[in-house]
Amino acid sequence: MADTPNVSVIVPVYNGATTIDACIQSLLDLDYPTEQRELIFVDNASTDKTPEILSNYQPKIRVAFEAKRGPAAARNCGLRAARYEIVAMTDADCTVDHHWLRRLVKPFDDPGVGLIGGTILSKHPCNSVERFGERIHDHRMPIEVWMPPYVITMNWASRQALLKDVDLFDENFIRCEDVDLAYREFERGAKFVFAADAIVYHRNENSLGDLFREGYLHGFYSVQAIKKHKRLLERFGHRRFQAASYVDLLKSLKDSVFCRRSDQARCDFTFNSGKKLGKLCGSVRFGHLDL
Repeated sequence: MADTPNVSVIVPVYNGATTIDACIQSLLDLDYPTEQRELIFVDNASTDKTPEILSNYQPKIRVAFEAKRGPAAARNCGLRAARYEIVAMTDADCTVDHHWLRRLVKPFDDPGVGLIGGTILSKHPCNSVERFGERIHDHRMPIEVWMPPYVITMNWASRQALLKDVDLFDENFIRCEDVDLAYREFERGAKFVFAADAIVYHRNENSLGDLFREGYLHGFYSVQAIKKHKRLLERFGHRRFQAASYVDLLKSLKDSVFCRRSDQARCDFTFNSGKKLGKLCGSVRFGHLDL
């Protein structure tokens, strides 16, 4: 494959008026030939000034509209509009490094590669809570360490044909739609690659209250993916009740009180206690116990 293949970049956006300018500008500033990439922004029925902002950037960007709420539906809309076989994705509250796209698609030189994920860092300047978000979004772990692997759409590239083979994103998912799709690709034998030098900067949560809420949402919607892929996860040792995770939670509580690195421990306890509560509520919502 050429060093700069044709690429469709897809960004779903819902009420992103405060962040979308920076996102668009970073993509326009990429060191990638403009004739070999298209930027598709999918307005997911925003009610703020997002549509007006997007229109101001046309024709430098393409704008699509998706009335069905949710990032899965918005990304599918973008995929249907995409002209190129290679597709990349990021989020409306992210900015990308100048070399992001070139480095993200480089592993496609290997025709066996199916999904690629890059590094996700916090926007700077950032406080201790925002820095902790880099641990939550440590993309190397789900791609190279955890099994089964998955790729986060905040910094993602794939082949269109591969996505179409599994009928794109499942629009029944409000979150974790990327995990679900990646698991389906993994079962079909797709090869996953971590591109460490392909960097996006994310606007992480900046307070403990927001961090707790993020943990809750992670836990709540993870149950839906766990239920759908129960057999796959069990093959890799997943258990519905994981006592070790509660031991780790208590340890982070103790460290947040007594440890010198109390900021990190406090963030760890806040996020994971929110996640546990989310899993409890998600178990009720989706009818699948996972604690």
